[in-house]
Amino acid sequence: MPHQYVSSYTPPERVVLVGIITQNQPEEKLKEYLDELTFLADTAGMQVMHRFTQKLERPDNRFFIGSGKLAQIAAYVKEKEIQGIIFDDELSPSQQRNLEKELNITIHDRTTLILKIFASRARSATAKKQVELAQLQYLMPRLARMWSHLDRIKGGIGMKGAGEKEIETDRRIIRDKIALLKEQLRQIDRQKLTQRGNRGEMVRVSMAGYTNAGKSTLMNLLSKAGVFAENKLFATLDTTVRKVVIRELPFLLSDTVGFIRKLPTQLVESFKSTLDEICEADIILHVVDVSNESFEDHMNTVKQTLQEIGAGNKPAILVFNKVDAYTYHEDVHDLTRTQPSLEELQNTWLGKSNAPCVFISAEKKYHIEALKDILYQHVYAIHSKRYPHNTGRG
Repeated sequence: MPHQYVSSYTPPERVVLVGIITQNQPEEKLKEYLDELTFLADTAGMQVMHRFTQKLERPDNRFFIGSGKLAQIAAYVKEKEIQGIIFDDELSPSQQRNLEKELNITIHDRTTLILKIFASRARSATAKKQVELAQLQYLMPRLARMWSHLDRIKGGIGMKGAGEKEIETDRRIIRDKIALLKEQLRQIDRQKLTQRGNRGEMVRVSMAGYTNAGKSTLMNLLSKAGVFAENKLFATLDTTVRKVVIRELPFLLSDTVGFIRKLPTQLVESFKSTLDEICEADIILHVVDVSNESFEDHMNTVKQTLQEIGAGNKPAILVFNKVDAYTYHEDVHDLTRTQPSLEELQNTWLGKSNAPCVFISAEKKYHIEALKDILYQHVYAIHSKRYPHNTGRG
């Protein structure tokens, strides 16, 4: 009897996206957010089948969206056999419960989607603990509807006390687990602090940027670190630190997790030890994907996040990456064209930015020597102050 091939292929989860247009989030801005949400869904292995949008003054307290739009989504979900719905904003526990009860389908929001991706990307023990902590902090107020998530956590920890409700038992289990994870991460923080102290007073440069800006590719190029890099959001979560030498001048270069708009507060808190690498850097390399139409918004998100973690006033070098992918379509008949050419963009930023900036392609190795020149000058300036008797140029 001939051998039968059995495919292990699992089709992607079919999902729809939902977002609302408000005074603070106009239609154009929502489109950008939903484009990004599509990329997030793709990264999570999902297939986006449709987008639903609605104009509201404020989110509905019960369902986030209005009853008419809810009925429209319900009909589409049934007809197209949709398996999940992703809302672009974080839902309250009650909104999530009401939607699942009404639609009888898995409901995600942007936060759960990002947490799902982080969980799949975590490689090191530290990253796994950080992601688990963020998941549990998100789960805590949502216990009433998420019993299936508790099976793995409970695992024999704690017994139901006399007269104690099961929900309270579960809350206690999760509170204990959160406390344990926080203590374990504090121990890791102390170890990392010792490691950073053991590196001596070598100048530290830390890369920061929006997710998928090309930091890992640049890290590999400058340090030959072999860091995992691909065209996906949050390709790497773990901080990598490598010694780099430019013209015999050594310094430490670190790559950290990428930022994103509407980054869940739980993740910022959980990844504090990872982000400390940026806080303790002497120089920040702010890597920007200039080929993305929303790159200025991305820059603002990164700057805002740096402010939040206490690194907003660090000396920075702007690295506009992916110039090879920058598209410019000149249309002499279009008098409303606002997109500048790459040359116009360079002149604009070189003129208006207080920080030194350079335009490169880490993928194609364009203008890397120019970046090395700027890096060398800034590292040398700090090194010469730190070691006034050891400033021989290579």
